[in-house]
Amino acid sequence: MWVAYVAFVLGVAYLLGAIPTGYWLGRALKGIDIRQHGSKSTGATNVLRTLGKGPALVVLLVDVLKGVAAVLFTRWFYALPVVVEAAPTHLPDWLPWLVTLSALMAILGHSRSIWIGFTGGKSAATGLGVLLAMAWPVGLGILLVFAGVLAVFRIVSLGSIAAAVSASILMWMFQQPLAYQLVALVGGLYVIWRHQANIRRLLDGTEPQLGQTHSEQP
Repeated sequence: MWVAYVAFVLGVAYLLGAIPTGYWLGRALKGIDIRQHGSKSTGATNVLRTLGKGPALVVLLVDVLKGVAAVLFTRWFYALPVVVEAAPTHLPDWLPWLVTLSALMAILGHSRSIWIGFTGGKSAATGLGVLLAMAWPVGLGILLVFAGVLAVFRIVSLGSIAAAVSASILMWMFQQPLAYQLVALVGGLYVIWRHQANIRRLLDGTEPQLGQTHSEQP
């Protein structure tokens, strides 16, 4: 039963992360597949350029909440008496690792959604959500890093990359459990990997600033 419980939680975390908010809004508002427009991402930045500020804000909030929900559900489920009794060892000792696995599944689900052919966004917003739920001071610090970089350079991808880099550093500074430090490192590297095209454009000086399209150079 314990293996079934763990598999169930990971499945729920993945499905929460896999909710394709940007794709659904593109279909509902303009009848378009947002993966065929702009950066091809289903995330809030591409929604902003394609659908506008209101839809982008909705996508951003929902994508963050997906990550929050995955972590909160995991903690709630593993606190159920029947689950605690089925655990093969002292559950509180393993809870940070179990939360970490769910966080990674939610991040993976956002970028590889089963509902849209295993495509999706770049996992920055959902990654922020899981970190806010795991350790809110770290999540808040990451948000401040993102906002600071965005205010100075007006490039969303650069802010996301800077936030991803800062995640594991802040986890260490706030003395979070080793499992949380590792998920920040692995999740941050995954978010950076998802930004490969953006990094190439940053190096070439062609990455759009906030409010510009991909056909306009900053």
